[in-house]
Amino acid sequence: MSEHPDRFAEVAAAADVPGLVALAARGDDVRVEVHGDARRDTQFRIASITKPVVAAVVGMLLDEGALALDEPVDRLLPELADRRVLRAPDAALDDTVPAVRPISVRDVLTYTTGYGMTTEMFAADPPWPLVDAMTSGRLNIIGPPEPDVPPDPDTWVAEFARLPLLAQPGDRWLYHASGQLLGVLAARAAGTTLPELLHRRVFEPLGMTDTGFTGDPARLATAYSGDEVWDPPAGRWSRPPAFPDAAAGLVSTADDLLAFARSLSGRPPMTRDQLSAEQRATAQASGFLGDEALSWGYGVSVTVDGPRAGSFGWAGGLGTSWTVDPVRDLVVVVLTQKLFAGPTDLGLHTALVEAAYAR
Repeated sequence: MSEHPDRFAEVAAAADVPGLVALAARGDDVRVEVHGDARRDTQFRIASITKPVVAAVVGMLLDEGALALDEPVDRLLPELADRRVLRAPDAALDDTVPAVRPISVRDVLTYTTGYGMTTEMFAADPPWPLVDAMTSGRLNIIGPPEPDVPPDPDTWVAEFARLPLLAQPGDRWLYHASGQLLGVLAARAAGTTLPELLHRRVFEPLGMTDTGFTGDPARLATAYSGDEVWDPPAGRWSRPPAFPDAAAGLVSTADDLLAFARSLSGRPPMTRDQLSAEQRATAQASGFLGDEALSWGYGVSVTVDGPRAGSFGWAGGLGTSWTVDPVRDLVVVVLTQKLFAGPTDLGLHTALVEAAYAR
């Protein structure tokens, strides 16, 4: 990393955020820039970067036979048997048809269960009845994570099961809710809680001592929405949640996320494109996947076209991003705690990734 040794530091130093930890690593060459009120070991709420962490442990359960990709989830999630599907996205909640098949484990991993978000639902006027139902309860499917809102996993999945599907299983990629469901599925398959499963199978073996569903108030960053404090260090992440949110609930550090990235070299199914052409088209249309070069693996976006094909990663809406390029031996972790209010908020993250590639 010597061609442009200062650009990564320049971009980090110019960042207009309260605190920043930016890490770029190639092999043993690890560069870390720390600015504002952060330290290298500051914990950040990583939000949706939680998704690939949970998908990785599910991959282990698949390897061991505790789960099978194409089995119905009904064995472990009987609440989701005999699903009903909305006749149209804006239909009344009771205007449904039977699901043509059960939801499979593969559907949950690839976010094609029929549950989840698409940007069109937020522009609808009048609002879709399903959106009203998703936002009025305790599920926390829509909006930023709120660890003090959802109930325990069994109660959560029982309430979740009252919602009809937005699409037939396997037909359409929809964001977020499948990630939450994946955590309940993983815990039941392993016969333990999700925090214990992740600690025993991921965090402890990899030395990820600063990652979990509860932060240390002495090291947890203050989260901001604009210029206002959204969550203080002793706020909602300072105590164990009733529902460990497998889609958005973890806190972590730059070094822990580097360790996790390096552990994925032996898990190619997770980081390869797992969508059919039809599913990928719906993912692009959803408004959440963005770049046309992207598709989806297991809980993570994957780059399938262009000069960075083979890379993967994701961003967390509370101000974090994680990029891994095994082809070019590059890991980039950018941690802030200023909530994304729109696509332009990713500019700092994009600029730091570009600078890391140029080094």
